[in-house]
Amino acid sequence: MGMKFARAVCAFAGLALLLLPGCSSGEPDARPYASRYAGVDNLRLETLTRAEARELALELSPRAQGLRSWKDLSFALKQSLDYVLSRPEDGNALILPGRNPLRLDWRDLRFGLERLLEILPYLDINTGLLADEFIWLRLSPEFGFTAYYEPTLEVDYQLGPIYRYPLYAPPPDMKPGVPYHDRRAIDRWKVLSGRGLEIAWARDMLDVFFLQIQGSGRLVFTDGREKYALYAGKNGHPYVSLGRELLDRGLLSPDRANMPGIREVLAANPEQMEDLLALNPSYVFFRLENSGLVGGMGRLLTPGVSLAVDPAVLPYGSLLFFQTVLPDSSGGHTRDFRALGLPQDRGGAIRGRRVDLFLGGGEQAGHVAGHLNSEGVVYLLLPVSGGSFTRDFREASRP
Repeated sequence: MGMKFARAVCAFAGLALLLLPGCSSGEPDARPYASRYAGVDNLRLETLTRAEARELALELSPRAQGLRSWKDLSFALKQSLDYVLSRPEDGNALILPGRNPLRLDWRDLRFGLERLLEILPYLDINTGLLADEFIWLRLSPEFGFTAYYEPTLEVDYQLGPIYRYPLYAPPPDMKPGVPYHDRRAIDRWKVLSGRGLEIAWARDMLDVFFLQIQGSGRLVFTDGREKYALYAGKNGHPYVSLGRELLDRGLLSPDRANMPGIREVLAANPEQMEDLLALNPSYVFFRLENSGLVGGMGRLLTPGVSLAVDPAVLPYGSLLFFQTVLPDSSGGHTRDFRALGLPQDRGGAIRGRRVDLFLGGGEQAGHVAGHLNSEGVVYLLLPVSGGSFTRDFREASRP
């Protein structure tokens, strides 16, 4: 049937946030977990029958993804469609080898997005339409799932007794490919101080650190104005996992390997905080914008829908159904999650069979992003009519 999926969870279930950076930061992958999902040479395709696809489609709910109605998916779909329309129609969007190889061009993806936009008004009544209008291809082996979010920081425009920790714009003397000042030099020795690079001042050094890990966030200024701090570059030093360092030093136990656990360790050892943060020499710079997070596709992201992926496996503009398990309030992975997803972002940490779900902002988003590290199943949805993907594949794929 191809409808069940493993609920295997990595031994360090809370390390998703701590062992690798958020997708918009462009940081390199620094953990062995992701290597379990590297490579696509062994990727297999299994075509579902219409009955199997319908059973899955009927389990979908817009509210599970933070949408009031499936019509609210329209904005995200149009972001993907806008990108696909910028690509050459007959250019290769995806090539999957195997016994029944699959080649998709950008026109195939356009037809899928356009068809879903057409039937959106009817999905609130019957999500089973997705089984009638699309061929469902299960991709196996399973994918690794993590999540990232948009932290919110209280900030001020100027240095003061409460707001003492700067967010910096990229220094003009930083050169591509040449390592710049590391974290210790910037935070302790203040080598950037007084150069007019500060775009905001935060209350907490650790908040700034986690904002850099995520790569972007929302800033709420003391006068009530809001801006977005978006990734604008980094200093060229390798990313080192703070979570892994704390584990190796015996300061953090595996069952507390999450954001609250790290905060507890640092709060209990304030005299070591600066030195511990400096173990990660990588430093991220920001720019201020009025709108939200823009993904690797160059378009705005939608919480609960946008996915960061390896485009060589799941191209921008493709349409996915996926299912995995989310952490509950205690961090245990017990909540079944089935959703429609749109690949619209990527980061240096994304390789092979891995999916990073963008969750937007808020406390719940931070909780899930700090704990999610599970496995799940991904299905590629291709339009029944239209498209030019291999005729032999089309005929062999539709039961």
